[in-house]
Amino acid sequence: LNPAQMIRLMQELPGVQGIKQSQGDLKLMADLVLGVPEGCKVFSAVDALMYSSFALGAHGAIAATPAALPGVCVALWNAVQAGDHAKGLEIHRAMLTFWNAVVGDNLPANLKTTIALQGCPTGLPRAPMPATSEAQTARIRKTLDAVLAFEA
Repeated sequence: LNPAQMIRLMQELPGVQGIKQSQGDLKLMADLVLGVPEGCKVFSAVDALMYSSFALGAHGAIAATPAALPGVCVALWNAVQAGDHAKGLEIHRAMLTFWNAVVGDNLPANLKTTIALQGCPTGLPRAPMPATSEAQTARIRKTLDAVLAFEA
């Protein structure tokens, strides 16, 4: 569906209150935000583009990073909403470094590992998902201090 079709569906279907944009296309995000009907929301679903999506006017994010780093994501949101784009970019860069360390074939387990590294035990992922490898855990751990420094 193109943006005009999605906007029309949001206008015509009262049960549709918003859309999760997950294509990684900033032009699509911009068009959706520009045309979203009053009372409807546009959410970002691309972790690496949360800053850009918020700057374009997305109403929030439905993504992986907020589950693992909620305080950092709130800090990013607050910076963009306050117009502090220098701070937003600084947070974005730390979040992108984290995202590049956590993303991969084993993302659910890697997110659980990230949460556990912050002191909240999560247990093992459900089969058939393997636990995060020691090498992957080390890559994630290496990014955490820098990104967690931005927690709201």
